[in-house]
This record gives sequence, C-alpha cells and structure tokens, in this order.
Amino acid sequence: MSCGFTLALVGNPNCGKTSLFNVLTGSRQHVGNWPGVTVEKKEGIARYQGQNIKVIDLPGNYSFSASSEDEIIAVDYILKSKPDVVVNVVDAGNIERNLYLTLQLLEMNTKVVISLNMIDEAEKKKIFIDRNKLSSLLNVPVVATVATKNIGTEEMLKAVFDLEGQSSFFKLDYGQVVNEILGEVVQALMEIGISRDSSHILAVKLLEDDQHTRELVNFDKHVSLQTLVQRGKDKIKNEFGFEPEIYLADKRYEFINEIIKQSVQKNGCQTDDLTEKIDRIVTNKWLGIPFFFAVMFFLYQITMGFGNDLLGSYVENAFAILGEYVSGLMVNSPELLRSFVIDAVIGGVGSVLVFVPLMVTMYFLISFLEDSGYMARAAYVMDRFMSAVGLHGKTAVAMIVGSGCNVAGIMSTRTLDAKKDRMIGILISPFISCSARLPVYALFAGAFFGNRKVGFFPASGVVIFSLYLLGIFVAVAVGKILSKTIFKQEKSYFIMELPPYRLPTLKSLLIHMWEKTESFVKKAGTIIFGIVVLIWVLSILPIGVTPGSSGSILGRLGSVIAPIFGPAGFGTWESSVALIVGIGAKEAIIATFGMVYGTGKVMLTNVLSQYFTSLSAYAFMVMTLLYSPCAAVIGIIKKETNSLKWALFSVAYSLLIGWSAAVLVYQAGILFGYQ
Repeated sequence: MSCGFTLALVGNPNCGKTSLFNVLTGSRQHVGNWPGVTVEKKEGIARYQGQNIKVIDLPGNYSFSASSEDEIIAVDYILKSKPDVVVNVVDAGNIERNLYLTLQLLEMNTKVVISLNMIDEAEKKKIFIDRNKLSSLLNVPVVATVATKNIGTEEMLKAVFDLEGQSSFFKLDYGQVVNEILGEVVQALMEIGISRDSSHILAVKLLEDDQHTRELVNFDKHVSLQTLVQRGKDKIKNEFGFEPEIYLADKRYEFINEIIKQSVQKNGCQTDDLTEKIDRIVTNKWLGIPFFFAVMFFLYQITMGFGNDLLGSYVENAFAILGEYVSGLMVNSPELLRSFVIDAVIGGVGSVLVFVPLMVTMYFLISFLEDSGYMARAAYVMDRFMSAVGLHGKTAVAMIVGSGCNVAGIMSTRTLDAKKDRMIGILISPFISCSARLPVYALFAGAFFGNRKVGFFPASGVVIFSLYLLGIFVAVAVGKILSKTIFKQEKSYFIMELPPYRLPTLKSLLIHMWEKTESFVKKAGTIIFGIVVLIWVLSILPIGVTPGSSGSILGRLGSVIAPIFGPAGFGTWESSVALIVGIGAKEAIIATFGMVYGTGKVMLTNVLSQYFTSLSAYAFMVMTLLYSPCAAVIGIIKKETNSLKWALFSVAYSLLIGWSAAVLVYQAGILFGYQ
C-alpha cells in the first residue's frame, strides 16, 4: 500500500498525540495518562478521501533542545525526513507551555496544523481560546480536537490537505541585533550546503550551543562557521548581559505571552480541585512513598488472590483434566509421541498458560493506574528517594515501566539527557520484577506459602511483594555504586508534568490488558514452545535413556552445574536446567519444570514440594528475580548502548548478584533455624 503523503504528530508529553494516532490509524498503541509513553517514532496508515496517509507518532518533547534520545528522534525526523505536514498537538489546558515547542517547530519552516487537543477539559477549567485569533497570530490553521472521542479529526485532516501546495515561512523577531547575527549564520550554513528551509532553526540552535546541531552541520570541521557563531554569542552576551540560550528563550516567552493576551480568556480558577485534594495525599512528602508501596502491595494481593488463586485454579484444573484425557487417548501411541504431547506440550507450555488469568488481572490493574494519572505521581514521589541516593529521578520512571516489561523500562531511559543517567538506568532496570517473572513467583508462592497468612493477608501475595521491594532495593543499591564508580558525573535534575486525574475508559483498559496478555500467549506459543521442544529433545537423548532422567543430555548438563546452586538450597539438575533456559525467557522456567517433572497428570504445585522447602523455594525466587536478564533484554541493552560489552557485563554481574543473594537468603534462613 503506497503512501505518497506523510503526516507527523508532534507535541509535549501527555498532550494526546498517541490517542490521535490511534484514532487516525486504527492502531492500538498504548495510551497512558503520564509523560513518556512514546519513546520512539511509531508509524501507521490513515485514510482520507480515498488517499493513504503515512502517520508518524513522534516522542513527546517540551522543546527541540535534542539533549535526550527521544528529542533527537523527533528533531532528526523533521529536519531530515521532511514530512509533508506536521500536526502540532497542543494541550488546550496548558497552552502557554505547549506553545514554546510550537514556536520552535514553526522556525523549522515546516507546514504546521495546530490540533488544539483536550479542548473539553480546558473549557471545564474555564479556559476559552479564540482559535481564529490564534491562527491569525501564528499564521497556521488551528483546529479544536478531543482525540479520545474522535472529535475534530475530520476537520483537522481537511486543514492538513488544504495546506498542500502552500509555502511556509516563519521567523520570530529576536530584535535587530540578534536577527542580524542569525542572518549571517544562516548565510554561512547555506554556503556549506545546508538547505534554506533548515538553516534558520539550525542557526538558532548553534547560538544556543546545541550539541546535536553541531553534529548535524559538522560544526567542528568549519573554522569560519565556528568563528562566526562564537562572535555572535559574545555579542549577544555583551549587548544584553545574558547567555544566548537564555536571551532567545526569553524572547520566545515574550511572544507567547503576547499571543495568550490576545487569544486566550481565563475565567476563574484553573486548578482541578479533585486533583489537588488527591495530590495532597499521594504526593505528600511523608505519605507519598508509603502510599505508593501500599498501592503495589494491594495490586499483588489482588493479582494473586483473584487472578491466580481464583481464576487460575479453573485453568489449572482444565489443563489437568486435558492431560488425563489426552493421556487416555494416546495409551496405545508410540512412547516418544506420547511423551512429546503429554510432557512437552501439555506439561511444558500448558504450565505457562495456566497463568493467563494472573497476567490479565495484573495488566488490567496496571493499566488503570497508568491511565488514571497515578503512575506519574508514583514517579514523582520516587524521585525524592532516588535523588537522596544520588540517582536521577527519571530512573524511577524506567523502574516503574520495567515492572511491566524490562525491555520497555530500558527503552524509557531514552528520555534521560545525560549518558551517565541513561547507562545507569539501563543497567539496573533488569533487577525490577517484570511480568515474565510473575508466573514463576506465583507458582512457588502458591505452592509453598498459599495456605499461610501474614496478619490478614495471604502469605503468597506478601512474598511476591517482598520480591518487588527487593528488586527495587538491589536496583537502587547497584545504581548508587555505579554512579560513584564507573559513571561519575555532575548531578542532574528531574522535571515531570503531573497530568490531571482521569477516569480510564473500559475500552482503553481492555485494549491494553489484551495487548499485553496476547503478547504473553503468543510468547508461550512460539518462543517458549520452541524452547520446550529443544529441552524435550535433549531430555530423550541419547537413545535408550529414560526420558527426562539425569542420564539424558539435559540431565547431564544440569548435573554439571547443579553443585553451584547447592549452597542456595536448590542444587538439583532440574533447577539448574530451568535457570539456564530462563535466560531465553523467564516464563520458560515453569515450562521446563512442567516438562522435566512430567506433570501432564499431576499439578506442578504438588510435585515441587518433593524437591524444594519453603526456604529453598524463596531462595529460588530471589535467584529468578536477580540473575541474568532474558534474551530480549540482553538484546535491547546491546541496541541501546550500541555495545556488546555492556550487554555481557549486565549478564555477568547480575549472575553474581543473583547467586550471592540466593545463597545469603538460604544460609541465613538455616542459621536462624528456618527450614
């Protein structure tokens, strides 16, 4: 399907770009009520009057300073790929802040349509915007939209196509002195081959000492350009007493204030009383962090109690019945075929699929927290804690995102400006409990702690929550060590927008829940199935050996490694093999146990008690939490750091930490008489 027309969506974080993208393309990208949902550009196809339109959803930015990876993605795409039209999505309730990015976008000489989004929420706050006046002042079309309700999108697309064939040129008046300096720099840029369309914004960014712009124009190779820019910067500082970046930003805000005076009317208080009242508790200096941990505690209690113990038991019983039924049908089948179906498919993959209800429950609850706006508050309160130990506040965002999937958590570090902060965020994210580990926790916690209570609460939920806390503690401790040793650098600061609370729509929650659960099921049917087949083959070779015994290739391999885990209480070849396989995918740990223990007829939870005690089971969960990242995470670490060295380093040092922690837990338990 060819697309001759390209439309890019640009705006501040949490302005509704991804919602608009979903409406235009029919896509189901995750839409969260907190900044940083989009960390890379996404592409989709929209249709308008029989024409295909390529729609690009760019990461949210407050400005085009290009100091972080997500800003660089947006800047590079607009300057290099040159979309036909840019739709600047502006949060109507925060128009002053949003217009700063708008001005920089206009200075890029791109064709722009302003989507004045969430206009309904702005009007509830008694903010009324004269769209015609705003359009006249900026010389661009302005359309009111409510992306979540598909209001105004047709009018916006019409405005987009009405711009076709028109030229666009915008130049902000920075004053005679600066305008002359910019003119000279523009001329110099054009002489070295920079196009007229891009030269003005690049001249502005060079005066602001933007590092990425210097790289774009090969600044260090052009001595005459360096001299001209430095002379201009010195002249601005001597003339006005400010550094150029401060002076230029000040002139933009002057222009924005004038626009607001002429086009925006505010009647009454703008603050959301409900948001303010809730935030007095959830962002309180003393109550914020305890409230966050209480929320996560109850999330795991509900996930285990409702998702695992109640719903999961039905699925588990269904697979047990299926195993017995299929076993009866295949009583006269060849032993190898019977072993493959019962042990590998039902016992292996089935052992993973019984946790689908648990995943559904957890993803529904996490989606609710994200879409309601609470997750932004969680990151905000965690910033205080992170700052206290010398880490960047946005690392907390990566940790929270990583509780769903470590890959997403690592990708979210793109919003960090400093390389030091990004590297620390990448290297500590794998310690955070992700959804792939949760089925392993649920299996062991249910088997060994399911019938116990801690106060009024089931012990299984408390155990899983303790692992979540342990992951955070280890991540923070390792981050602190890295910041004081390998990555020494100056302190950096955290700024994050707190969006208003919104009641999530059931449709949005169900879409997000299904997307993640579907991914889990597909993983079980592809990656984990492939791993299980490989394990099954190794468990029946060499020919003549008892399938799944210590004499098989699989058993011999596990037996070689098993003594290493003896001090941690789980020195069996089955556990060793499960941990090795878990490096491919953490869910495969369960599939491996399901297959090697042959649980086609007997529930896996009943079999585990023959090989583990409560203490060794907890030590095994600690090992699962902290040891090597899975293959997907190793791959994303290599990609984000552009280095195999850091990926291997992550594997090596996390293996050491995981083994040490598991041994410490088990040996300390024995020392204190807990068996």
